[in-house]
Amino acid sequence: MNTSSDESVVAVDGCAVKVVDPDRVAAVRERMPAAEDLADTADVFGLLSDPGRLRLLVALLDGELCVCDLAAVTGHSESAASHALRLLRAHRIVAARRAGRMAYYRLADPHVRMLLDLALAHTEHTELIHPERDGTP
Repeated sequence: MNTSSDESVVAVDGCAVKVVDPDRVAAVRERMPAAEDLADTADVFGLLSDPGRLRLLVALLDGELCVCDLAAVTGHSESAASHALRLLRAHRIVAARRAGRMAYYRLADPHVRMLLDLALAHTEHTELIHPERDGTP
């Protein structure tokens, strides 16, 4: 039987068997967060994926700021900054404090700071490739 060389090669991103390391697969499945927790985490990353909201969060790395100062720092209108901050607050990414008519925002907890610090350090120390931006496959 004469088979072409293409037929005898398994695709690089394909598997010839269903499971190579069943023990490891079982261990990873065991520690996999619940679907609802993964969806909540994806929501957080979705909120962080917007450059405008991310700009607000980076501004808060230096500490608490009122909405008008956040708008001035980020170039947003106060209305746009307030809307974005409401979304971030609903997902416990930022916390708010009221002082009279003023609302002051801060990062909700050290985990948010750590996430931002790590993401910023990653982009500062890594040469990013953006095929989705340059149109290359």
